[in-house]
Amino acid sequence: MQLGVTPNLKEAAVQNAAAGSGKVNSRLNDTGSMGAFLNQCEPRTDSWGPAALEERRERTRRHLAKIASHRQDWINRNRYYYELQSRLLRFLVEPRKKVLSVRCGTGDLLAVVQPNTGKGIDICAEIVEIAQQRNPSFEFAVAFPDKEEFQEAFRPGDKFDYILFNDIGDTVDVLQALRNLKPFCQRQTRVLVTTYNHLWEPLVTFAEWVGMKVPRTEQNWLSTADIRNLLKLAGFEALETHRIVILPKYFPLLSVFFNRFCARLPFLSKLCMTQVVVARMLPPSVASKELSVSVVIPCKNERGNVEDAVRRIPPLAGRTEIIFCDDQSTDGTAEEVLRVQSLYPEKNIRLEHGPGVCKSRNVWTGFNAATGDILMILDADLTTIPEELPFFIDVIVSGQAEFVNGSRLVYPVPKGAMTGANMLGNKFFSVTFTYLLGQQVKDTLCGTKVLWRADWERIKPMLGSWGTEDHWGDYELLFGAAKLNLKILDLPVHYQERIYGSTKMTKVFRNGLVMLKMCWHGFLKLKLGY
Repeated sequence: MQLGVTPNLKEAAVQNAAAGSGKVNSRLNDTGSMGAFLNQCEPRTDSWGPAALEERRERTRRHLAKIASHRQDWINRNRYYYELQSRLLRFLVEPRKKVLSVRCGTGDLLAVVQPNTGKGIDICAEIVEIAQQRNPSFEFAVAFPDKEEFQEAFRPGDKFDYILFNDIGDTVDVLQALRNLKPFCQRQTRVLVTTYNHLWEPLVTFAEWVGMKVPRTEQNWLSTADIRNLLKLAGFEALETHRIVILPKYFPLLSVFFNRFCARLPFLSKLCMTQVVVARMLPPSVASKELSVSVVIPCKNERGNVEDAVRRIPPLAGRTEIIFCDDQSTDGTAEEVLRVQSLYPEKNIRLEHGPGVCKSRNVWTGFNAATGDILMILDADLTTIPEELPFFIDVIVSGQAEFVNGSRLVYPVPKGAMTGANMLGNKFFSVTFTYLLGQQVKDTLCGTKVLWRADWERIKPMLGSWGTEDHWGDYELLFGAAKLNLKILDLPVHYQERIYGSTKMTKVFRNGLVMLKMCWHGFLKLKLGY
């Protein structure tokens, strides 16, 4: 299928839209409501098998053609609802990315996410014509997402950062439609599937009947479990479900209370009208020998652990670089790094000088200097066993996760390795973060974390945006990963007592207050969308 809207298609769209508009207005004048109009739609035939499915597609297309000229009127009439939906999409989709909008309608939702490159697909030429007129900077095409011809609407090699599947309610074959999206996905692509909560079926149907809502043809009414299962069958993994809108009409004070607060609470959120499931394509495994790894070791007064770290870190990929970030130590740590560097010339050892402010800024110094495809943090105290680092690489190159977080709280913790206050704090923040991130995180403060350097570049602009400075860096990385909807996975590690030096995790209660403040801002940003 040719890209864009061809002259013949434009001419047909204008003629059909005009004819359809007259029919719609006439029917509305005769019946007094869109619900009655829908009851007078073309009768179904008695087709069977694939022909019946094709007939349903054609009924949907004809229906959209008839209401195309009035669609924007319904959107304007329900402006408050669409603004809530737009707010969520702006939160989930990074600006200036390449975005595909499937079932794009008049292109409004594609426009609100501010893509660098935008492409819209719909099944109705009349709708596409309106979308192209309203959004001339984007490209639009006509295609059914669940048919083989869908691929013809794209250029060879087209890939997108985000794919918005805006409405699967009237898609005849949802599973095939999802499978058709796979060729346009890459590792970081996120697919956002929007649909109505099936609990709202009676109210939505009533709203259509009385003319309060844009009318639709027969609907699938899939539950969240149905959508997750279909995604899995199509080769995707559902990461999180966002639910919005308890009160779809605006009422002063009430709407804000229900839609911005109650809709985010664990149990009340299940009553929301609209749900957006965020998924990723399950990526193929990558051979570790084809990649490079940067092991960033933040250190302050850790002279006695430098050589042990170098000696014990095994080869992790095709190329491994070890970056010691010395945070203005006073015990000769920097000099020891240089000595070990000359002692082990076969290992790629580098020294970077940190700003001497806090651990997080020291780690960011190492990340910014790293050249590896994969970034790994190893605390210089070696309380996490360096010999277990290959397990982290195995997880990330296999595609099981995009952010691997070490967890020290699975295996027994040796006496003296972690204070009681730190243990209690870790368990409290584990529960808090699991709620905030929408993914299980058992040990937020474990220093060993692994992620792709490309994802770090996307997280970096968010640093400092979580209410206060994170002195340790763990929370900023986790919040940033959640904001990007990265797949986060805990990896149990064996935790040991340090041999040299002393812990830097002091002032437990003061640090706890800082972490609580970050959690509050995380709640505002990740759950309320502020």
